Amino acid sequence: MTEGAELLDPRPPHFEHVGHIMNARRHLPHYAMVLPFALLFAAFFLYPIISGFYYSFHDWNAATEARFIGLANYEAVLKSRDFAQMSAAEIARAKQLIAELRLPDDSVPMRRFRPVAQGRSIDLRRTLRQSLRGGGGSIDLAFRERRETHPPVVALVDISGSMAEYSRIFLHFLHTLTARRRRVHSFVFGTRLTNVTRMLKARDPDEALALAGKAAPDWEGGTRISAALHAFNRVWSRRVLAGGAIVLLFTDGLERELDDSLAFEMDRLHRSCRQLVWLNPLLRYEAFAARASGIRAMLPHVDSFRPIHNLAAMADLCAALSRDAGRQGDPRQWLKRAG
Repeated sequence: MTEGAELLDPRPPHFEHVGHIMNARRHLPHYAMVLPFALLFAAFFLYPIISGFYYSFHDWNAATEARFIGLANYEAVLKSRDFAQMSAAEIARAKQLIAELRLPDDSVPMRRFRPVAQGRSIDLRRTLRQSLRGGGGSIDLAFRERRETHPPVVALVDISGSMAEYSRIFLHFLHTLTARRRRVHSFVFGTRLTNVTRMLKARDPDEALALAGKAAPDWEGGTRISAALHAFNRVWSRRVLAGGAIVLLFTDGLERELDDSLAFEMDRLHRSCRQLVWLNPLLRYEAFAARASGIRAMLPHVDSFRPIHNLAAMADLCAALSRDAGRQGDPRQWLKRAG
């Protein structure tokens, strides 16, 4: 509006403001009709969403004051989620958590000794040498203790079609274990046995799994557990099971070609190692029962029978393999439950 038009306009300066107020009063009945629905929407829809998002970052049980814990609740949910139900983003985060897992403290004493400043065992030879160097006038006691080392870990991983979603995640765990331990040997099997120890030594875990996939042409194929165990016992057992090795057998036990050789090969493997741990994703089901013939043939020859379907089960495995962990119940109890 030009300056001349403003001089000819008879309306007072506050006329537009008064007009807005009149329009608002005219719409008050409409606002009054909408207000109850808006309040109900905010109370029963918006408030639960906002409060749920807020308390998801806190430790709160309605009886104590909320304590901020960051993303701990989300990580707890992720650790309990089945590997087969994870999205791509959750699998990526799971791989990061696997790299941060606390590995088992399963060191065992060796026959060799090492010198220590204080101890219970006197090193007589070193004591005499020190005394002779000083002329024999005084004797300073030298002590020793047994060296400790981590026993070898040997993993036999089923990569058949029914196990593929779980075996990839478990191979990430083996890659982390290989990077932190010296004596870790990894084998995969479907219809035949393949040694992938060298492939898992690659620094990048995705590259390591890609190399392992190229080395194993039977990935996501059939399952021949008995033939794979026979090949391992015949070719690799004496090479990698020395020194009280721990064997991690990762399979669901659903053998395609079942005969008496499966129990024989399991017994031979059990006698060759210090501890045989069977990791079975089927234990994620509460109604699991050892009714399959392959499972019934293998169970009598294992020391431990554990689930391995999520991050929590993987952390429990690390704790169970530690030196101070107690032994689990007899796996043969599963046979009695199945009847």
